[in-house]
Amino acid sequence: MRHYSPYEIIEGNPANGLVLLADHAMNRLPPEYGRLGLPDSAFERHIAYDIGIEPLTRQLSAALDAPAVLGCFSRLLIDPNRGEDDPTLIMKISDGAIIPGNHPITDEEWQNRLNRFHRPYHQAVSETIARAAAAGGRAPLVISLHSFTPSWKGAARPWHAAVLWDNDPRAVFPLIERLEASGDIVVGNNEPYDGALRGDTMYRHCMTPGIAHALIEIRQDLIADAAGVAAWAERLAPIFAELNALPALHAYERHPSRTGAYEG
Repeated sequence: MRHYSPYEIIEGNPANGLVLLADHAMNRLPPEYGRLGLPDSAFERHIAYDIGIEPLTRQLSAALDAPAVLGCFSRLLIDPNRGEDDPTLIMKISDGAIIPGNHPITDEEWQNRLNRFHRPYHQAVSETIARAAAAGGRAPLVISLHSFTPSWKGAARPWHAAVLWDNDPRAVFPLIERLEASGDIVVGNNEPYDGALRGDTMYRHCMTPGIAHALIEIRQDLIADAAGVAAWAERLAPIFAELNALPALHAYERHPSRTGAYEG
């Protein structure tokens, strides 16, 4: 079995104080999993990865000289943006697609996917954030990048971008304000979904230790080609730089989660 890395780290300059994350950057699978019993076309859909986010994250990381961590496995294998005890961690059905390779699944295989993919990815995120904190001598700002479908169950989604969050507004409000300032896009505030999800990436790495953060989603049709990715990188890079320059976003400040009390 060839070595398969579940993550990619773009080094950037950790002293800059900004870390980018892309949980669902890629639609890859290790060869031994084949296609999980699905047709190749399934891996071009949103059920497999966040369309447009890999090239967008790479361009933003380069423009901002910011470290980034990219997930290198499809969310159909195991979802890195779910807690280990989340029932949707390994999906049996996703947006109408039955995933034969995930059902039935043994406890041994469940643990194998946690150990080979989910846990190493989160270890890489933890270490990247820790390096940024040590290099900058302060809490880093963390921004997670995702994308969402233009419509859902036949209903069009009007938002061009969305900011999802739990209960720490420090980076969220300035981000929404700056996105809306151009006047040419509609920005969702916890739309099309709520950003409070116990055990997800932002909960685990930012809410729990008190690191300022935001999760931004871009509508997939807007970043489906190179021109769209470049346009959104040009739009977002100066906004992220402005946020990163705010001293209040580099302090540790733990906010209560809307999902309930923290453990420990």
